[in-house]
Amino acid sequence: MPPRFVPRLLSGVLLVLAVLLTGCSHTGTTSTAAPVASTPAWAGHMATVEESRLPAEARQTLRLVDRGGPFPYTQDGTVFRNFEGRLPSHPRGYYHEYTVRTPGSRDRGARRIVTGQNGEVYYTDDHYDSFRAVLR
Repeated sequence: MPPRFVPRLLSGVLLVLAVLLTGCSHTGTTSTAAPVASTPAWAGHMATVEESRLPAEARQTLRLVDRGGPFPYTQDGTVFRNFEGRLPSHPRGYYHEYTVRTPGSRDRGARRIVTGQNGEVYYTDDHYDSFRAVLR
């Protein structure tokens, strides 16, 4: 091996090791985050979001749902009919919807929590165009 090739080879090996070790490094900090909930079967292949990652207003709506109200909007708790077909198919009356307040909005806004009779919780922030299963 020519003598001038050795430094190049050594530099290349060191670069590869540095890249590999960077991906394996430990920061020395301890995570205080809650453990990630596993994806429930009812969520299927749907996108998910941890409850703690929802906007504060959505978490407040979930607290109201958990205690049965009172709800700020007359439409809260009404049957969600799933016309868009974005949620799993169930008989009418299976799902109920709740408004998630949108600061600065003059009306109910586009954000909702939808619950299913078996404890499923879904969140939409685009007025039913898409949903994420809420991991609790």
